[in-house]
Amino acid sequence: MSKSGKQAGPTVSHMLAKARRRFTEAGIESAAADARVLVAGLLGLSTTAIVTRGAETIGTEQVASIEKAMERRLAHEPVHRILGEREFYGLPLSLSAETLEPRPDTEILVDTMLPYLRDLANAEGHIHILDLGTGTGAICLALLSECPEASGVGSDISADALRTAQSNAERNGLQDRFEAIQSSWFENIHGAFHAIVSNPPYIASKVVHTLAPEVTKFDPPAALDGGADGLDAYRTIAKDAARFIRPDGVVGLEIGYDQRNDVIDVFEAEGFKLLESVKDYGQNDRALVFALK
Repeated sequence: MSKSGKQAGPTVSHMLAKARRRFTEAGIESAAADARVLVAGLLGLSTTAIVTRGAETIGTEQVASIEKAMERRLAHEPVHRILGEREFYGLPLSLSAETLEPRPDTEILVDTMLPYLRDLANAEGHIHILDLGTGTGAICLALLSECPEASGVGSDISADALRTAQSNAERNGLQDRFEAIQSSWFENIHGAFHAIVSNPPYIASKVVHTLAPEVTKFDPPAALDGGADGLDAYRTIAKDAARFIRPDGVVGLEIGYDQRNDVIDVFEAEGFKLLESVKDYGQNDRALVFALK
């Protein structure tokens, strides 16, 4: 009780425990982590500060905000969509309705591409990157942030995604080296690039509905559905990439866990050779790098 006789509001620790309990009871797998990230994000605290400042009282408006966010998570909305942003490769990125939420596994593609880009930058000076289906701009912006000699184009069919990507470029001070272009794959693209990268839709159409509701209800369908066998986007990219890649350039792609051999076949049929195949943290095939034969 406070000196005025009024009951003090709930503490940070109280709201954290409540969120964790409700998420656990609802069967959310990552209940503790989701509660911690959500409450910390809404209160503007680091995940360390949420512990060290656990005894602090929370105001009525903040309590209401956390309660509302809990209901959204219980309806399967992902934590980072509720917060409106997610960090990717150290960059804070805003999310929007028509952008895929960037996942940690996609950082594997960035890790894989950086040595190639640095070698190209050493040889060429300035290099140019194309990110097909850029979404939030995650892949391109991460590469630009790590490779100051590079500039990049992020293309997407969604105007909403392009606005988000441009905003993220500005948010991270990369706007002078990033251009957003509305395009269906290569349709409105011009010029030649040292690197073409993409995390295209690669889920087979018949499988999309079986994914977790966090995905099916909140990720944009166009960023998931890869056609009957999940390979439509790879065929499209492989068919035209040779016209847009420089002779010494590289193509880097994220792939589904079971698509390695099929995607290699698609690209080899279009005159490319495999340079590298990389697994993710779960030891699933995740990224492929190609060059012209």
